[in-house]
Amino acid sequence: MLQSLSPRLVFAGLFLLAVTSMAFAMIYLERFLNLAACPLCMTQRVFVVGWGVIALIAVIHNPRSWGNRVYAALCGLSATIGGAVAARHVWLQYLPPEEVPACGPSLQYMLETLPLGETFSIMMMGDGNCAETQWTFLGLSIPEQTLLLFTVTTLICLWQTFRTYPQES
Repeated sequence: MLQSLSPRLVFAGLFLLAVTSMAFAMIYLERFLNLAACPLCMTQRVFVVGWGVIALIAVIHNPRSWGNRVYAALCGLSATIGGAVAARHVWLQYLPPEEVPACGPSLQYMLETLPLGETFSIMMMGDGNCAETQWTFLGLSIPEQTLLLFTVTTLICLWQTFRTYPQES
């Protein structure tokens, strides 16, 4: 049954998953619940947008098997790196309070005053704001849910990369 799914449909699903995730974060979490995104949250969003844009390009391009593998590998790479960032975020949340790093300046301040490389480094490390659990659903914090999302996306991309396409049979 899974083999009968067209690659274009799989990429459309990955694109819709990214759009839904971003809409949930930006509309529900930020606007409705008034939760501010920490530096690691912002970094994870970059990788969600990354896989979403790659998936959209794949839907528009609609390549043959080799092209599908390249697009799936690129989507998977974005999801894997995003998953690593989410895993660090989860790790920070489980640190004992005395080991949590100090809170840093806001992203806007860092972008205005620090070199881009230093800002990126600080964003990837996270700070005390990232260790705070602000909201849970089904017992999972936002970074845990995001890690699950990245894991599922990576698995779909791996399947899409290594599956047998109908024209190859």
